[in-house]
Amino acid sequence: MRRQLAALFLFCVIDTLGFGILIPLVPYMAHRFGVAPQYITPVLGSYSLCQLIAAPWWGRLSDRYGRRPILMSSLAGACLSYVLLALARDVWWLLASRMLAGFMAGNIAAAFAYAADVSTPERRAGTLGIVGAAIGIGFTLGQPVGGVLAGGDPDHANFLAPALVSVALSLLAIALVRFVLPESHAPEPGADRADPRSRVAGWRLLRARPGLKRLAASPLLVTYSQAILESIIAIWALGRYGFGPRTVGLLLFSVALPALLMQGGVVRLLVPRFGEARLAMCGVLAYVAGLVLLGLGQSFGFTVAALLMCGLGLGAYNPSAFALASRQSSGRDRGAVVGAYVASASLARVIGPFTSGPLYAAFGSAAPFLVGACVTLPAAWLVGGARPEPEEPAGA
Repeated sequence: MRRQLAALFLFCVIDTLGFGILIPLVPYMAHRFGVAPQYITPVLGSYSLCQLIAAPWWGRLSDRYGRRPILMSSLAGACLSYVLLALARDVWWLLASRMLAGFMAGNIAAAFAYAADVSTPERRAGTLGIVGAAIGIGFTLGQPVGGVLAGGDPDHANFLAPALVSVALSLLAIALVRFVLPESHAPEPGADRADPRSRVAGWRLLRARPGLKRLAASPLLVTYSQAILESIIAIWALGRYGFGPRTVGLLLFSVALPALLMQGGVVRLLVPRFGEARLAMCGVLAYVAGLVLLGLGQSFGFTVAALLMCGLGLGAYNPSAFALASRQSSGRDRGAVVGAYVASASLARVIGPFTSGPLYAAFGSAAPFLVGACVTLPAAWLVGGARPEPEEPAGA
């Protein structure tokens, strides 16, 4: 198990490093192509719209054919999307790149399902926290690296170099899965016949399992405001301070770093003492407080403090809530359950960017953050009262 987790950890770092490199850049690319703020964020949302459609399908495929083929296939699609981004000459190329990347985004769901496969129920929160930490490392390093590669001038930023680095990292991740990472889930073409519950598609699982429905509603609310933050921060920083990609990458780093520290070690220490549900609830409250501070703050110091608080809240919430959701599954349908949970977050990532730009344009720079805080607050109640359903013993 340790060897598998080590290989999975390295894979997640490499994969999300390539993705994270591009996060600070896409809004500036759209701005250079002459796109207005209220239309820039929907370009970002197109990625999540396509992911929303594809995530349950990828989860079902990983249950049926194993995790490794899904990881490699989705990475190949991501690599092609980065090539399109490098060649982009107008907003339509940019949109095509984001949509392709979204359709092929089955790697994160498969990685979490892999982690759940190789861990016991008692250690699942810690194991998922390790995977979350690996993803956090990729984002933590990728965002400032992408900003540095692009440069600090918003009008003359270099977008080619970051895209090519992302291509190279995706190819490296494919090689890691092919030659190092062993399969964690034996392909089961007859799984649908063996277990009637596996006939329930990803979205229908939310109706069939009330506990999963409650837990899937919480990432819908939390991820909505997170998508608002990520989609509007570059536009907000450019309009308020005149910052370019380099500084925006560092601002996003101030969210990712505390989230990384929480998921990588602190969560494992806190879960035995407070429980997953209570820890997830406290994470939501801390995150909401950070959003309010970001919206109402009047200085750069307030901005950094607010983003740090947001990172701490997300770092406490994400692995705890995900562990609770994973316990709604059996070994045979875990990929489908994970796909349904990820699809809920993907829906929020569609709604967030499609509303953040219009909110910013219509009501001012603080509006996206304050609306996000109000929408997210009920998630504290959803996860605070969650109770995991009994899970089949390992190997059943």
